[in-house]
Amino acid sequence: MQTNRATTPGDTATRPEAEGTDRRAADRASRDASIVLGLTLPGDTVLYLLLPLHAASFGVTLAEAGLLLAANRLVRIIGYGWVASFYERSGPRNACLLAVFGAACATAGYAVLPGVWWLLPARLLWGLSFAAMNIATQALATAEVSGASRRSGVSRAIIATGPMLGLLAGAVAAEVAGPRVVFLGLGLLSLVALPFAWRLPGGEGPRLRAAGPRFALPKPLDVWSFVQGLTLDGLFVLGLAFLAAAALPQGAALAAGAALSARYLAEVVLGPPAGRLAEKFGAARLLLLVSLASAAGLAVIGVGWLWVGSLLVVGLRGLLQPLPAPVAAARAAPQERVAVLARLATWRDIGAGIGPLVAGVLLPLVPAVWLYLGAAALLAAASVAALRR
Repeated sequence: MQTNRATTPGDTATRPEAEGTDRRAADRASRDASIVLGLTLPGDTVLYLLLPLHAASFGVTLAEAGLLLAANRLVRIIGYGWVASFYERSGPRNACLLAVFGAACATAGYAVLPGVWWLLPARLLWGLSFAAMNIATQALATAEVSGASRRSGVSRAIIATGPMLGLLAGAVAAEVAGPRVVFLGLGLLSLVALPFAWRLPGGEGPRLRAAGPRFALPKPLDVWSFVQGLTLDGLFVLGLAFLAAAALPQGAALAAGAALSARYLAEVVLGPPAGRLAEKFGAARLLLLVSLASAAGLAVIGVGWLWVGSLLVVGLRGLLQPLPAPVAAARAAPQERVAVLARLATWRDIGAGIGPLVAGVLLPLVPAVWLYLGAAALLAAASVAALRR
């Protein structure tokens, strides 16, 4: 099939080769950034598992444990814009090298620092380090329009492998050696990410223009991201533990923990197929379908089919995770892409931070059927408003 593009001698031979080289470079950079985050992320996810169960071993109360777990997300809400600006000035390599050192220090700190006021700075350091690595994985996956959804799917699978294995190994190691020692090992594991961070593109990043104030009136996709965090990251996770305790008093922790691990397994298994489907049918269209199906899963939980609905939501999250970044990047001007991705992550963190608070207050007071049906309706409405075209 002929095209209208004018050619020059040698153009037809070099242009496909150049495009192939660009795609391979984008694939490698995205893969390396994903490995960096996958190797450092277990330090955070295992803390969510062990800190509430062994709060006294860390010298904190259960309430202080909740503060420490929330601090990671709260500092990102405040600091994402600053981290995005630093990423743009310094480039992926320098930003991720610093982030790896920060993540390793924070994770090792969980093993040795006594009490909440010593652990809190470690959590804040981890939150800022994660923000830099999270921006890198999304920005590098979407740097080239061609194959962005495919790279995003592979990226999510690589990233999720770390927490999935870390949760299993951390639980076993904590039983053998105690909960705090686990984090010394995870801190050393984080340093394994340094060679992959060094391979990332270096030099100063492009001088990008901010995409407006992050706390101005949110765009429809920002609203969807907030609602996703509120319902699927906040309400679902806390609600699962609450409802599991009522349904299985003797096995609630095991059942809820298995569902949490299954979340990452779903991303490993379903992330790459989601990316390929998005390349074929369009990321926004697929994200709309998966979001509406996730809303249906919340409704299924509400009507009393707890485990059927939970498995449905967990599986759909594996399909959903790679999709928002390509949708946001495709809608943004090139010079606004990193800022738009940071803003999207900020709104998700706000929703995910509010979600457990809402669930903790309402679950004992409001019948689960109304709470989950309301969450399902909210997610469905936000999805249609943001993604219908």
